[in-house]
Amino acid sequence: MALPWGVPSGTVGGPSGYTYGALAVRAPGERDRFLAALRTVRFSGWVAPDDDDWAVAVPTRAGTAVAGGRRGLLELGAEIARQFDAPVVAVRVLGDRQLVLVVWSGADEVGRYVSDPSHGVDDEAVLPMPMGSEHAAAFADALGVPEAADELEELLAEELDADSMIESERLAGVLRLLALPGWLVSAASLPRDVPLGPRAREFTRLGAGVPGVRGRLLGRAVDVVRRRRHPPPVVVDPPRADFFF
Repeated sequence: MALPWGVPSGTVGGPSGYTYGALAVRAPGERDRFLAALRTVRFSGWVAPDDDDWAVAVPTRAGTAVAGGRRGLLELGAEIARQFDAPVVAVRVLGDRQLVLVVWSGADEVGRYVSDPSHGVDDEAVLPMPMGSEHAAAFADALGVPEAADELEELLAEELDADSMIESERLAGVLRLLALPGWLVSAASLPRDVPLGPRAREFTRLGAGVPGVRGRLLGRAVDVVRRRRHPPPVVVDPPRADFFF
């Protein structure tokens, strides 16, 4: 799997790499409504400029709470899906060792995928095997690209070699197959310009739902609390070695 230009290289073979995430809703022409919804839930992060197909938000800290009410990225995705009744996608990369993908169709969650449920879990019995690749066809159907189902399932089911591959590489393929903005794989570049994506100045930055200088100050203060608030596990019943013995 070749590393596309613009994909953060992380620390291949090392203990950690980039952590980032994004939330995308297919709501053409509704960026202002999306922005208003994010302000209401006190989201901290960046909202991309208007796009023909997708409204996109990138949280400041993808691995912890990203909005009020202890909402992580996935909880925020569920809330946005209920409000917009449209296809919504959440992607999250942790340390370039775990990829999470969740898709909603309106208020209904289509499925969720995690490449390595054991990452960051203090339980040696949890297996590092991809979980949720069987949802590939449902993901592709929900996003209007049913022809991508087989290739997507193969990509999601692949067990990456941690010494030579990173999850940003897998995500680049997922974005291509699902016709999502390719620049999301470089979201970790913010607050600098995003390779192959919008310029940093084109994003609207929110701190606890507030734009501008006041929002930056408020966002820093709120971040002190949110960085200690980890969202619920992606999967509550991961595959375990002791189940097979």
